Amino acid sequence: MTRRMRLFAFDFHGPAHLSAGLWRHEDDRHHRYTDIHYWTEYAKLLEQACFDGIFFADNVGYHDVYQGSVAAALTDAAQLPANDPLLVVPAMAAVTDNLCFGVTGSTSYEHPYALARRFTTLDHLTGGRIGWNLVTSYADSAARNLGSGQQVPHDERYDRAAEYLEVCYKLWEGSWEDGAVIRDRENGVYADPARVHEIAHHGKYFTVPGIFLCEPSPQRTPVIFQAGGSSKGRALAAAHAEAVFANAVSKPALKKQVEGLRALAAENGRDPKSVRVLQMITVVCAPTDEAAQAKYESYRRLVSFAGAMARYSGWTGLDFAQFDPDVPFKHVKTNAGQTMVDLFSKMDPDKEWTPRDIAEFIGIGGTGPTIVGSPATVADELISWMDETGIDGYNIGHAVKYQDIADFVELVVPELRRRGVVWDSYESSTLREKLYGAGQVRLREDHPGRGYRKCVAPAEVA
Repeated sequence: MTRRMRLFAFDFHGPAHLSAGLWRHEDDRHHRYTDIHYWTEYAKLLEQACFDGIFFADNVGYHDVYQGSVAAALTDAAQLPANDPLLVVPAMAAVTDNLCFGVTGSTSYEHPYALARRFTTLDHLTGGRIGWNLVTSYADSAARNLGSGQQVPHDERYDRAAEYLEVCYKLWEGSWEDGAVIRDRENGVYADPARVHEIAHHGKYFTVPGIFLCEPSPQRTPVIFQAGGSSKGRALAAAHAEAVFANAVSKPALKKQVEGLRALAAENGRDPKSVRVLQMITVVCAPTDEAAQAKYESYRRLVSFAGAMARYSGWTGLDFAQFDPDVPFKHVKTNAGQTMVDLFSKMDPDKEWTPRDIAEFIGIGGTGPTIVGSPATVADELISWMDETGIDGYNIGHAVKYQDIADFVELVVPELRRRGVVWDSYESSTLREKLYGAGQVRLREDHPGRGYRKCVAPAEVA
């Protein structure tokens, strides 16, 4: 295999993320999530291993669907409490030179003018190391606390997201020309008004008539990540995403997903190979296969059924307390995370999943696959998934916070380097260059965002 494997650590700015009950493990460092030194140490660990970046999940709601209460989520720290991941990025960037950051941001509960400013600021402060994981949000609790009180229907959330992107592109790509900032000390001109443009956006969901607050950052537009698995989500990803966060539980399913996504990208006039795909995966490793399996079994003994059900009920919008844990679960429709419902009901035509089966599966690493083994075994599997599916790399999750990633760095990274599939020194610094190669800092020519550089008019200056 000659393609380079992209590696991102997959994390959450809280005490626990996807694995249920594993915060109780003696090696878990969940208690340090509020300590800035924890995150800077983590950043340095990842950069020493030449990870491309860290990918932060986020949820502006909380899991209160299971048993009609938030109690189970609070008890197991099921993505709750949850701090804002954006705020820890500058600290992590300050102690690294090349590590990049993918940060989740919702299009449903923040105005695009404010979000665009925040990501441009981060892109400036990190020297172009920022990506935006665009999500539409699924939790009714978010709608109650941040919105109108009622969740917007699934498909409309994606229609809103499409216009949201349009506004952001106009701000990032069209408002300020590259030569707008001249810093002419002699004549007292910082920015040339003739090169700063109003975007004059008047749409169904947003009205943004004026200029952008920020001068262009290194990447202008942050790298666009997207993870939607529904038909509307795939369509948005095919049109706009530069990197897609995939979540499939088998190689055939992932290959089908990748091929379908890239075919849609081609229909949108994009080079299908320009859409990078990162698969979510959890790795449990040890020096030998036997030791890794023993570690995995010790993890399984800590899995919390209620914690897993709190997460899955929140993801799907279905209260799994209404189902017998040992009776097969049938496919239903939901306005929340339809992809999460489909994942199990359509995963294996020969298996009927019960809630207990689902809890055992997602208890370690959530809904993605888990690789258990020695460095050689893990490397074999990671390479195999890439070769057989066409993906470009991974978001590496954990069961035990920090320690599983530290074990991966110590044991698996040297094996991957020995095989020549990951780099042992960085060749570029910006996030877009890590996806496309040195020199590719701005959006590619075939990306729709590039077209917004010519869609605005000069601003009127008083």
